[in-house]
Amino acid sequence: MKHVLAVLVENKPGVLTRVAGLFSRRGFNIENIAVGETVDPGISRMTITVSGDDTTIEQMVKQLNKLINVLKVSDLSREPTVVRELMLIKVHAEANTRSDIQQIVETFRAKVVDVSLESMIIEVTGNDEKLEAIKLLLQHYGILEIARTGKVALSRGSKVIKENP
Repeated sequence: MKHVLAVLVENKPGVLTRVAGLFSRRGFNIENIAVGETVDPGISRMTITVSGDDTTIEQMVKQLNKLINVLKVSDLSREPTVVRELMLIKVHAEANTRSDIQQIVETFRAKVVDVSLESMIIEVTGNDEKLEAIKLLLQHYGILEIARTGKVALSRGSKVIKENP
């Protein structure tokens, strides 16, 4: 099962290396990771997606909580959560195919962010299913390059993840 972990850490050099090292030492693959500053510039939030059974993930959460600079770890997998990812897709686009590509872009509420003589770059945000669906449709035109941010997630409603007092 895939688990999405929200990890609040001190915004200091080397913290990402220590967190990634913990996963590596335990033989876990991080499927994706997104890191950014929070409302407090001294704290960063990592959103980490990993696969594993509940027992294994529970152990990983305990190990993360033991790391210096880790303030709070939450497994968002069992609660209502908004999960999104940004993907940029550069697709081969000649003059005669641009309108067809534009229709796909509009259908997915994506947007064209760059156009050149032979290509277009499309920005799309959403869940895995949406990103994979647009990618599948654009493959027909020839995908030249893809860049993805990794998932970011927040709990729905009024629940907020804060560092332990």
